[in-house]
This record gives sequence, C-alpha cells and structure tokens, in this order.
Amino acid sequence: MSKFAVIKTGGKQYLVKEGLTLHIEKLPQNNEGLIAFNEVLMVGEGDSIEVGKPILNNVKVEAERIRDGKAKKVDVARYHSKTRYRKLKGHRQPFTEIKIKEIK
Repeated sequence: MSKFAVIKTGGKQYLVKEGLTLHIEKLPQNNEGLIAFNEVLMVGEGDSIEVGKPILNNVKVEAERIRDGKAKKVDVARYHSKTRYRKLKGHRQPFTEIKIKEIK
C-alpha cells in the first residue's frame, strides 16, 4: 500500500498521497516551485497509522506548485420582496494547484 498523510492548510484538512494533484486555498508566491507542509496531522502506510497531538513534529510533506487560478464563478443574489430590491454579485475563489511529491 502507498503512504498517505493528512495535512492542514488554509483552515482545511486534506488527505494526500504521493503523486496526487489537488486545489488548495491560495498560497503566497515564493521564488521556488517547492512547498513544504509542516502541519501534518496523521501519516500512515498499510496498517500502521501515526496520529499527532495535534501535529506530528518529525513528518513533512513536500509538494510542487503547478499553477494559481480562480474557481468557477458563484452567483450571490439578494432579493427583498415587495420593494423592488434585487442585487446580483459574483465571486471567484482563488486557488493554488499543487502536486504532492514526497511524504517524509
């Protein structure tokens, strides 16, 4: 079985494996393409699982930044009946696409 980990970034938790590509909350731009996630909550391989209290200090997940982008548009509508009030607003959430390289 392959090694997996649960990382915390952007206020969310993600189950990751090596080679996995996913969208996370936008990260600040850095010069190099590698990102290290130090807040690892759990790591496991096969039947052995190690859980942190709350994080594991000796484990790190390395990922490569692929691109930054924006998600599809979400329409936010406000409506008050009987007062002719209608307001439509759009929102596109920024994200960073990463590829998990290694779980150390």
